[in-house]
Amino acid sequence: MINALKESLWKQFGASIDTLKNAIILWPEEYWNTNKKFFYNAYHCLIFLDYYLTVPPKNFSSPLPFTIAAPDDVIDDAIGDVIPDSIYSKKELLDYLQLSREKCHKLIAGLTEEKLKERWIEEPGTMNYSVLEILLYNMRHVQHHAAQLNFILRQEINNAPGWISQAEDDL
Repeated sequence: MINALKESLWKQFGASIDTLKNAIILWPEEYWNTNKKFFYNAYHCLIFLDYYLTVPPKNFSSPLPFTIAAPDDVIDDAIGDVIPDSIYSKKELLDYLQLSREKCHKLIAGLTEEKLKERWIEEPGTMNYSVLEILLYNMRHVQHHAAQLNFILRQEINNAPGWISQAEDDL
């Protein structure tokens, strides 16, 4: 049963990550530094994809640095208080996405019944989930932001990537 669960979880989580990837790829280069709402949304999604895959979360470190902004210092179009230290290139975001995709694949492939029950706890304890639940939470978060990016693509260039039913690769 655990193998079927892991395979299904990967197929759907991988599809969510691939949906995000396709949205980032489709965003025109000439918009990258002018319409920053897309960038901030993609960056937010990638940071938290990686963060929620980090067990325990206190070990999180991003290859694309950020600053936690005070409430009065949050930048327009940014999502929340996690502000990137620069406007990273599309390639940098796609490279980060690939690293996180590999991290996700490795985490899911290594799951055991015991590991699924372990706790993912964010200090000071505001988020406290089993590893299984944080994976589902994370997948939903990726889907949420990929949908927002697809909406922006439709508004700005009248185009969006197609549906991905499953990740193409297996565990």
